[in-house]
Amino acid sequence: MFASLHTATIATRRVQSAGSAPRLLTLVRSALAAHRQRQFLARLDDRTLADIGLTRDQAVTEAERPMWDIPANWNGRILA
Repeated sequence: MFASLHTATIATRRVQSAGSAPRLLTLVRSALAAHRQRQFLARLDDRTLADIGLTRDQAVTEAERPMWDIPANWNGRILA
């Protein structure tokens, strides 16, 4: 068991020191969160959209954006 934990710790440190894997994972999670939120936005009724200050056309336009088109102000945060 000690050997497994030790090996896992070494592998984790290598990934953390490389830094690219965590950044990639964050990017993928952000893209998926954006996609989910846009699909949810597209399903809102017109009254709810009006309550948040959007028209149906604006909601559809937002929902059609590609999932990797993440707003710059997210700064790697996951909003799900």
